[in-house]
Amino acid sequence: MRKQHGITLIGFAIVLIVVGFFAYAAMKLVPIYTEYFGVVKSVKSLQSEPNIQNMSIEEIRRKLDPIFDVQYVDETDVPLNSVTLITSNGQRSLNVTYSVDKPFIYNIDLLVHFNYTVDLSKGATY
Repeated sequence: MRKQHGITLIGFAIVLIVVGFFAYAAMKLVPIYTEYFGVVKSVKSLQSEPNIQNMSIEEIRRKLDPIFDVQYVDETDVPLNSVTLITSNGQRSLNVTYSVDKPFIYNIDLLVHFNYTVDLSKGATY
């Protein structure tokens, strides 16, 4: 009898389950990260605003709200109160910190934390 090569049906089913699990996780996480990149782009766009260094946090949030709409940033995931202004030694930075809790399988959730800061004084990010 010749020796057979290849994958068995059970082996194929196991590989399919593992690949399906990671594909499902990716389908849940890709929209979350797409939204995060929209937040980063929105906050970076504020650096070029004239007189942004002297605006209050309320004015900055008012300017950021329509930009979030254009970037498809959901206000339930990223509330405007998650945007804070940090002032130290005359340097002003805008910080966005939020978490997204996405249901995954049965009673398992994916919790993703985001924290992004942009320096409004110099126009550089860190």
